[in-house]
Amino acid sequence: MAGYVYILASRKNGTLYTGVTSDLERRIWEHREEMTGGFTKKYGVKRLVWYRDYGDIRDAIADEKRIKGWRRKWKLELIEAMNPGWHDLYEVLNN
Repeated sequence: MAGYVYILASRKNGTLYTGVTSDLERRIWEHREEMTGGFTKKYGVKRLVWYRDYGDIRDAIADEKRIKGWRRKWKLELIEAMNPGWHDLYEVLNN
C-alpha cells in the first residue's frame, strides 16, 4: 500500500503539523473540515504546504517519524524548497 507524509501550516511560518496517511486528499479534507480534532483543530492548522508520496506506507511512516524529529528550521527549508509561496497545495490535489 502506498502512503504520504505531509506538512500542514496555520499560515506562512506559522504552526506546523506533520502527518502520514494512505489517502492524502481524504486526510487533508478531514483536517480542513475539523473532523480530526486535537492539535490541528486547536491551532487552526489546515493549509497543506508540503507532501511526499511513497510506494510503501511503511517507508512513509518511517520518514514521518524522522521529519517529526527535525529542527523547525529544517522543516521550513523542506517546505520552501517545494512551495516557496506557501500556497495551499490541497487545491492542486483537487485538479
